[in-house]
Amino acid sequence: MLGNLLLQPRQNALSVLPGRTIAPEEMRRYIRKIESKDKRIRTMDFGYSDKVKQLQERVSDFMEREIVPRDKEWHQLTEAGTFPPAFCEDIKAKAKSEGLWNFFLPDLPEDAPGQGLTNLEYAPLAEIMGRIYWSPEMFNCNAPDTGNMEVFHMFGTPEQKDTYLKPLLEGEIRSAFCMTEPEVASSDATNVQTRIEKDGNQYVINGRKWFITNAEHPNLGVMIVMGKTDPSAETHRQQSQVIVHPNTPGVSIRRNLPVMHHISPEGHCEVVFDNVRVPTSNIIAEEGDGFMIAQARLGPGRIHHCMRTIGQCEVALELMIERGLNRNTFGKRTIDHDTVREAVALSRQEIDMARLLVLRAAWMIDTEGPRAARMEVSKIKVVAARLQTTVVNRAMQVFGAMGLTPDTPLSYLWTWGRALQFIDGPDEVHLRTIARSLVRNHEKNGMSAVMPHFYKVSKDFDEGH
Repeated sequence: MLGNLLLQPRQNALSVLPGRTIAPEEMRRYIRKIESKDKRIRTMDFGYSDKVKQLQERVSDFMEREIVPRDKEWHQLTEAGTFPPAFCEDIKAKAKSEGLWNFFLPDLPEDAPGQGLTNLEYAPLAEIMGRIYWSPEMFNCNAPDTGNMEVFHMFGTPEQKDTYLKPLLEGEIRSAFCMTEPEVASSDATNVQTRIEKDGNQYVINGRKWFITNAEHPNLGVMIVMGKTDPSAETHRQQSQVIVHPNTPGVSIRRNLPVMHHISPEGHCEVVFDNVRVPTSNIIAEEGDGFMIAQARLGPGRIHHCMRTIGQCEVALELMIERGLNRNTFGKRTIDHDTVREAVALSRQEIDMARLLVLRAAWMIDTEGPRAARMEVSKIKVVAARLQTTVVNRAMQVFGAMGLTPDTPLSYLWTWGRALQFIDGPDEVHLRTIARSLVRNHEKNGMSAVMPHFYKVSKDFDEGH
């Protein structure tokens, strides 16, 4: 079918450059080569199942009933120092009773509450929840808890699962993941300098972490700390991850780091570990598995972040249109100015394209595993973060100076989008991953069947001049 479409403009030959044509049989061989090499051309399916469609309706309805009406109050209370607001526990209890709980975690334990959705199934629900900053916690789907649940589920011992995974799944505790450090470029996880040294039947932890989400959450019950256990080992086997209770002597929170002057009530904190002692049974998996564990949890987490970002972009677009309809400039509605309509149209296109890219990455993780989807995940991480600042910036322009104030959520949404260009790896690292993969594939496979025709024409032209 693809071949027929490509050949449709000209049945006898495909013109590529003046004086150069590709015969149909050559093109068909090329198409067959591609299709045999990449079956995803014919088998990709991002369609939402009936189950997911029903969950979308139920989550949207719950958001409208229980969360949106309390959004203003939530911000007022948290800004006044009350976190979490008391009504949050009531909302979580309602969500749990309605089965809107623990959407994500494939292969969810049978006795655990939740849906056990795949990445592709969970993605549209993350988009809906992302529209309100604090709503994911109401469904027990907030970061970094989902990632830490996955770590305990995949790598934890039975005792670790009983102690930490079960209360996380029940929403009884919150968690933190301590990897990023101020002294080194933590985009390369092999750089971590925190030391985890064995002393008899204990590990001694020394180091400084920062941007540790949930570190100031009053319900924080467990921290996963990544550090070096063997600096002399192979580069990707030097790191390990251990469990630390936040009340362990030597653990101290130095400050809650503002993000573009925004203070998160749950904390993005600088945390110091000063001769912190934990039993050796607190190791996750084995010594040297730290880097592998980090990579395993980051892929799905990036799907979640990106889909929440798309939900926030939808909010910005809706606000842009609403403001344009209700504000007059230069004798007509703002929405009727060509520049504003262009901003609306471009935003619609870009959001829809980004969503499809994220869904493709989610589908690849589900069907081929995180390693095979590595490049796709890097693509969405760059695209989604840049999309958010772009769309929100357009909305801010339509709002005028109001867009800079707390009277709208736009300034916060812009801040989050800008921060996302660092969260789970900066853009530059992901662009490097994409380029390296493309170059490696080209070196391995060479040019496609079509390209030599172009290349030869170019060489002939150069030689003729």
